[in-house]
This record gives sequence, structure tokens and C-alpha cells, in this order.
Amino acid sequence: MQFTTAGSPKRLHFSKNLFLKICLGLFLCLWIFTLVKTSNLGNWFIENSLVFIFLGGLILSYKKFQFSNLSYLLITVYLCLHIYGAMHTYALNPFGFWLQETFHLARNHYDRIVHFSFGFLLAYPMRDYFKNWFEWPNWVCWVLPCEITLSFGGMYELIEYAVADIFFPSMGGDYLGSQGDIWDAQKDMGLAFVGAILIMLIVFTLKKVFGK
Repeated sequence: MQFTTAGSPKRLHFSKNLFLKICLGLFLCLWIFTLVKTSNLGNWFIENSLVFIFLGGLILSYKKFQFSNLSYLLITVYLCLHIYGAMHTYALNPFGFWLQETFHLARNHYDRIVHFSFGFLLAYPMRDYFKNWFEWPNWVCWVLPCEITLSFGGMYELIEYAVADIFFPSMGGDYLGSQGDIWDAQKDMGLAFVGAILIMLIVFTLKKVFGK
């Protein structure tokens, strides 16, 4: 089974890509499970609206561009973290409560984990896309994912505001999950930005060490 990275020149068609089929199958199983077991169906659909759009975009664009297997793995992990958060709402996530109790934290930090993961897990696929579709200079492919992560973080906070305050005000508290932190939006954006910078530094260092 060929496992491709951003620098790999070849991509396998979906019919021959066993790894991608496994990732997709595991995600769909978990996605269905979270829908069946969710404690807040309305919040589940709101939280997953962007997942529908994101998956639709990946499917529709697949014939023109395929990500590397490493990128698909990172995307799958991120989506699984997100839909697990949507299952209970982020503020009431059981794993977050376990962390809170175990490490004596002041709040449920599961939302912080996912926001950090947004940058840490999705910046590499962005680099994959810029490098292999646009064929931009290397420095652009390193820097732009970090900038876009910060921009997307700000855009997502605006979407959260619109959903919670304008379109579904009755569900605003569950959707936002700020847990009384007035700096919640800024911290979420900052964590995503740090995650993107960190993964770019890790990949850059590995490429320097191993020369690939």
C-alpha cells in the first residue's frame, strides 16, 4: 500500500487507494455513530453543516486534485475530533470533562484542543494543495497555510457569532461553548495559529534532517 506525502509525485486513484478507503470508512462509521448518539440533535446539524460543505468540496474536486495520503489522514483525524465534539456539544464533551477533572482545570478544554488541531492538522494539507496544484514557490507554501489558518479562525468566529446571535439565538450558548470566557474567540484563533506554525516548523525540520 503506497503512503504518499506532499512531496510524493504520484497519487493513486480512489479505486486503488486502500488507505483512503479505510480513512473514509472509519470516518463515516463515527459520523453515523455521533448522529445516532448525540444528545443535542439541533446542535449536531449546526456543527456539522461545515463538514457537509467540506466533504462535498473534497468529493467534487477529487478528479482534478488528490491530496497525499498523509494529508487525508490529518484531515480525517481533524474531522473525527470535530464530530465527536459536536456529538455532546463542545462545552459538555465527556473527554474534556475527564481532562478537567484529572488535571484540575478551570473549564472543559475540548474546544481548545479542536481549535489547536485545526491549525496543526490542516495546515499541512494546505501546503500539499499549494505545492502540487498551484506549484507556488516553497516559501509561499510554508507561510501561506499559517496566514490562512489565522484568517479562517477569524472567519469562523464571525460565523459562530452569526449562527448563535442572529440565526439560532435560542441555541447560541450550546453552539458557542465559551463557558464564560470573554477572550474565548481570541484564544481559539491564537491556538489554531500556533498549531499551524508548529506543524510547519516540524515538517520543515524533518525535511532538512532527512533531505526529502
